[in-house]
Amino acid sequence: MVNDRKSHYLKLRDSWIKRHIKVRSSLWEKHEDALFWIKKNSKNLALSSATGLLLLAHPANASTLIDQIVPTPPTQERGSQTKESLVEKLKNILPSTVQPLTKEQSARIEEVLSDTFHLKARVELEGITLNRNYGIIGAEQHLMRYPGDNMKTHFVSADDSKYYSSGMAPGRGAWGYFTSSGNNMSPKDILREKYYIAVQSFLSPSWNDDPNKIYQFLKYRKMLVVNPENGESIVAIIGDAGPAKWTGKHLGGSPEVMAHLKRQDGAAKGPVLYYFIDDPDDIIPIGPITLN
Repeated sequence: MVNDRKSHYLKLRDSWIKRHIKVRSSLWEKHEDALFWIKKNSKNLALSSATGLLLLAHPANASTLIDQIVPTPPTQERGSQTKESLVEKLKNILPSTVQPLTKEQSARIEEVLSDTFHLKARVELEGITLNRNYGIIGAEQHLMRYPGDNMKTHFVSADDSKYYSSGMAPGRGAWGYFTSSGNNMSPKDILREKYYIAVQSFLSPSWNDDPNKIYQFLKYRKMLVVNPENGESIVAIIGDAGPAKWTGKHLGGSPEVMAHLKRQDGAAKGPVLYYFIDDPDDIIPIGPITLN
């Protein structure tokens, strides 16, 4: 009876989490331009409005107050396990060295990640796989989000600007700009560049059969990226191709991805797991994941 009650509770909890994420994502999808404009122009809002009066009373805290009024892009609190328990489970499956996983290892890890994060982590999606899903990640630079984007225009907050030293890649990402101009840049565009990874698309087993199909499939595809050594995890999108095979690295991560995974250890590289996320309704937010 106790186990039945526990099972019922877990189902209710998971259903609530999924609905909560979907509602927040829907809010941003429908009103992201207006919400982003309010955040961006908080200091210029008319002081005759209720918001203006609030800002007038607390001018030094304008950004903080607007953050309270306008919800931030959704992040996620997923799972009931700890980072420590996740690390232990992965340790019992992963090989002693970073190498391609066997089908059995990949399937077991797929199950662990899906169960831990309450999402569908997949090695293969729509018949497409990457060349591997366990490899060495290396640091990448910021990407230009639109024509003319540069290090002076790239950051929307003081907190973001701490990644200034990483610099900006000289060219666009493999799928071009994230948006056509800075004037119509949405929160989703910002998040996609902020939390992107580069994968070796050109080494996909199906690449030579239909490069265009693989190219279109991988564009902004959501990936679950996990540091198996500390349990830090993030939902990122595929925003670029690389690195070259001769580098010895198998994928790259934006400065923000590397920082969250705690891969800024001097060498700025290390092993990670990276799995497709089966999310046809686009309800799983991009960004860091918190394990309860």
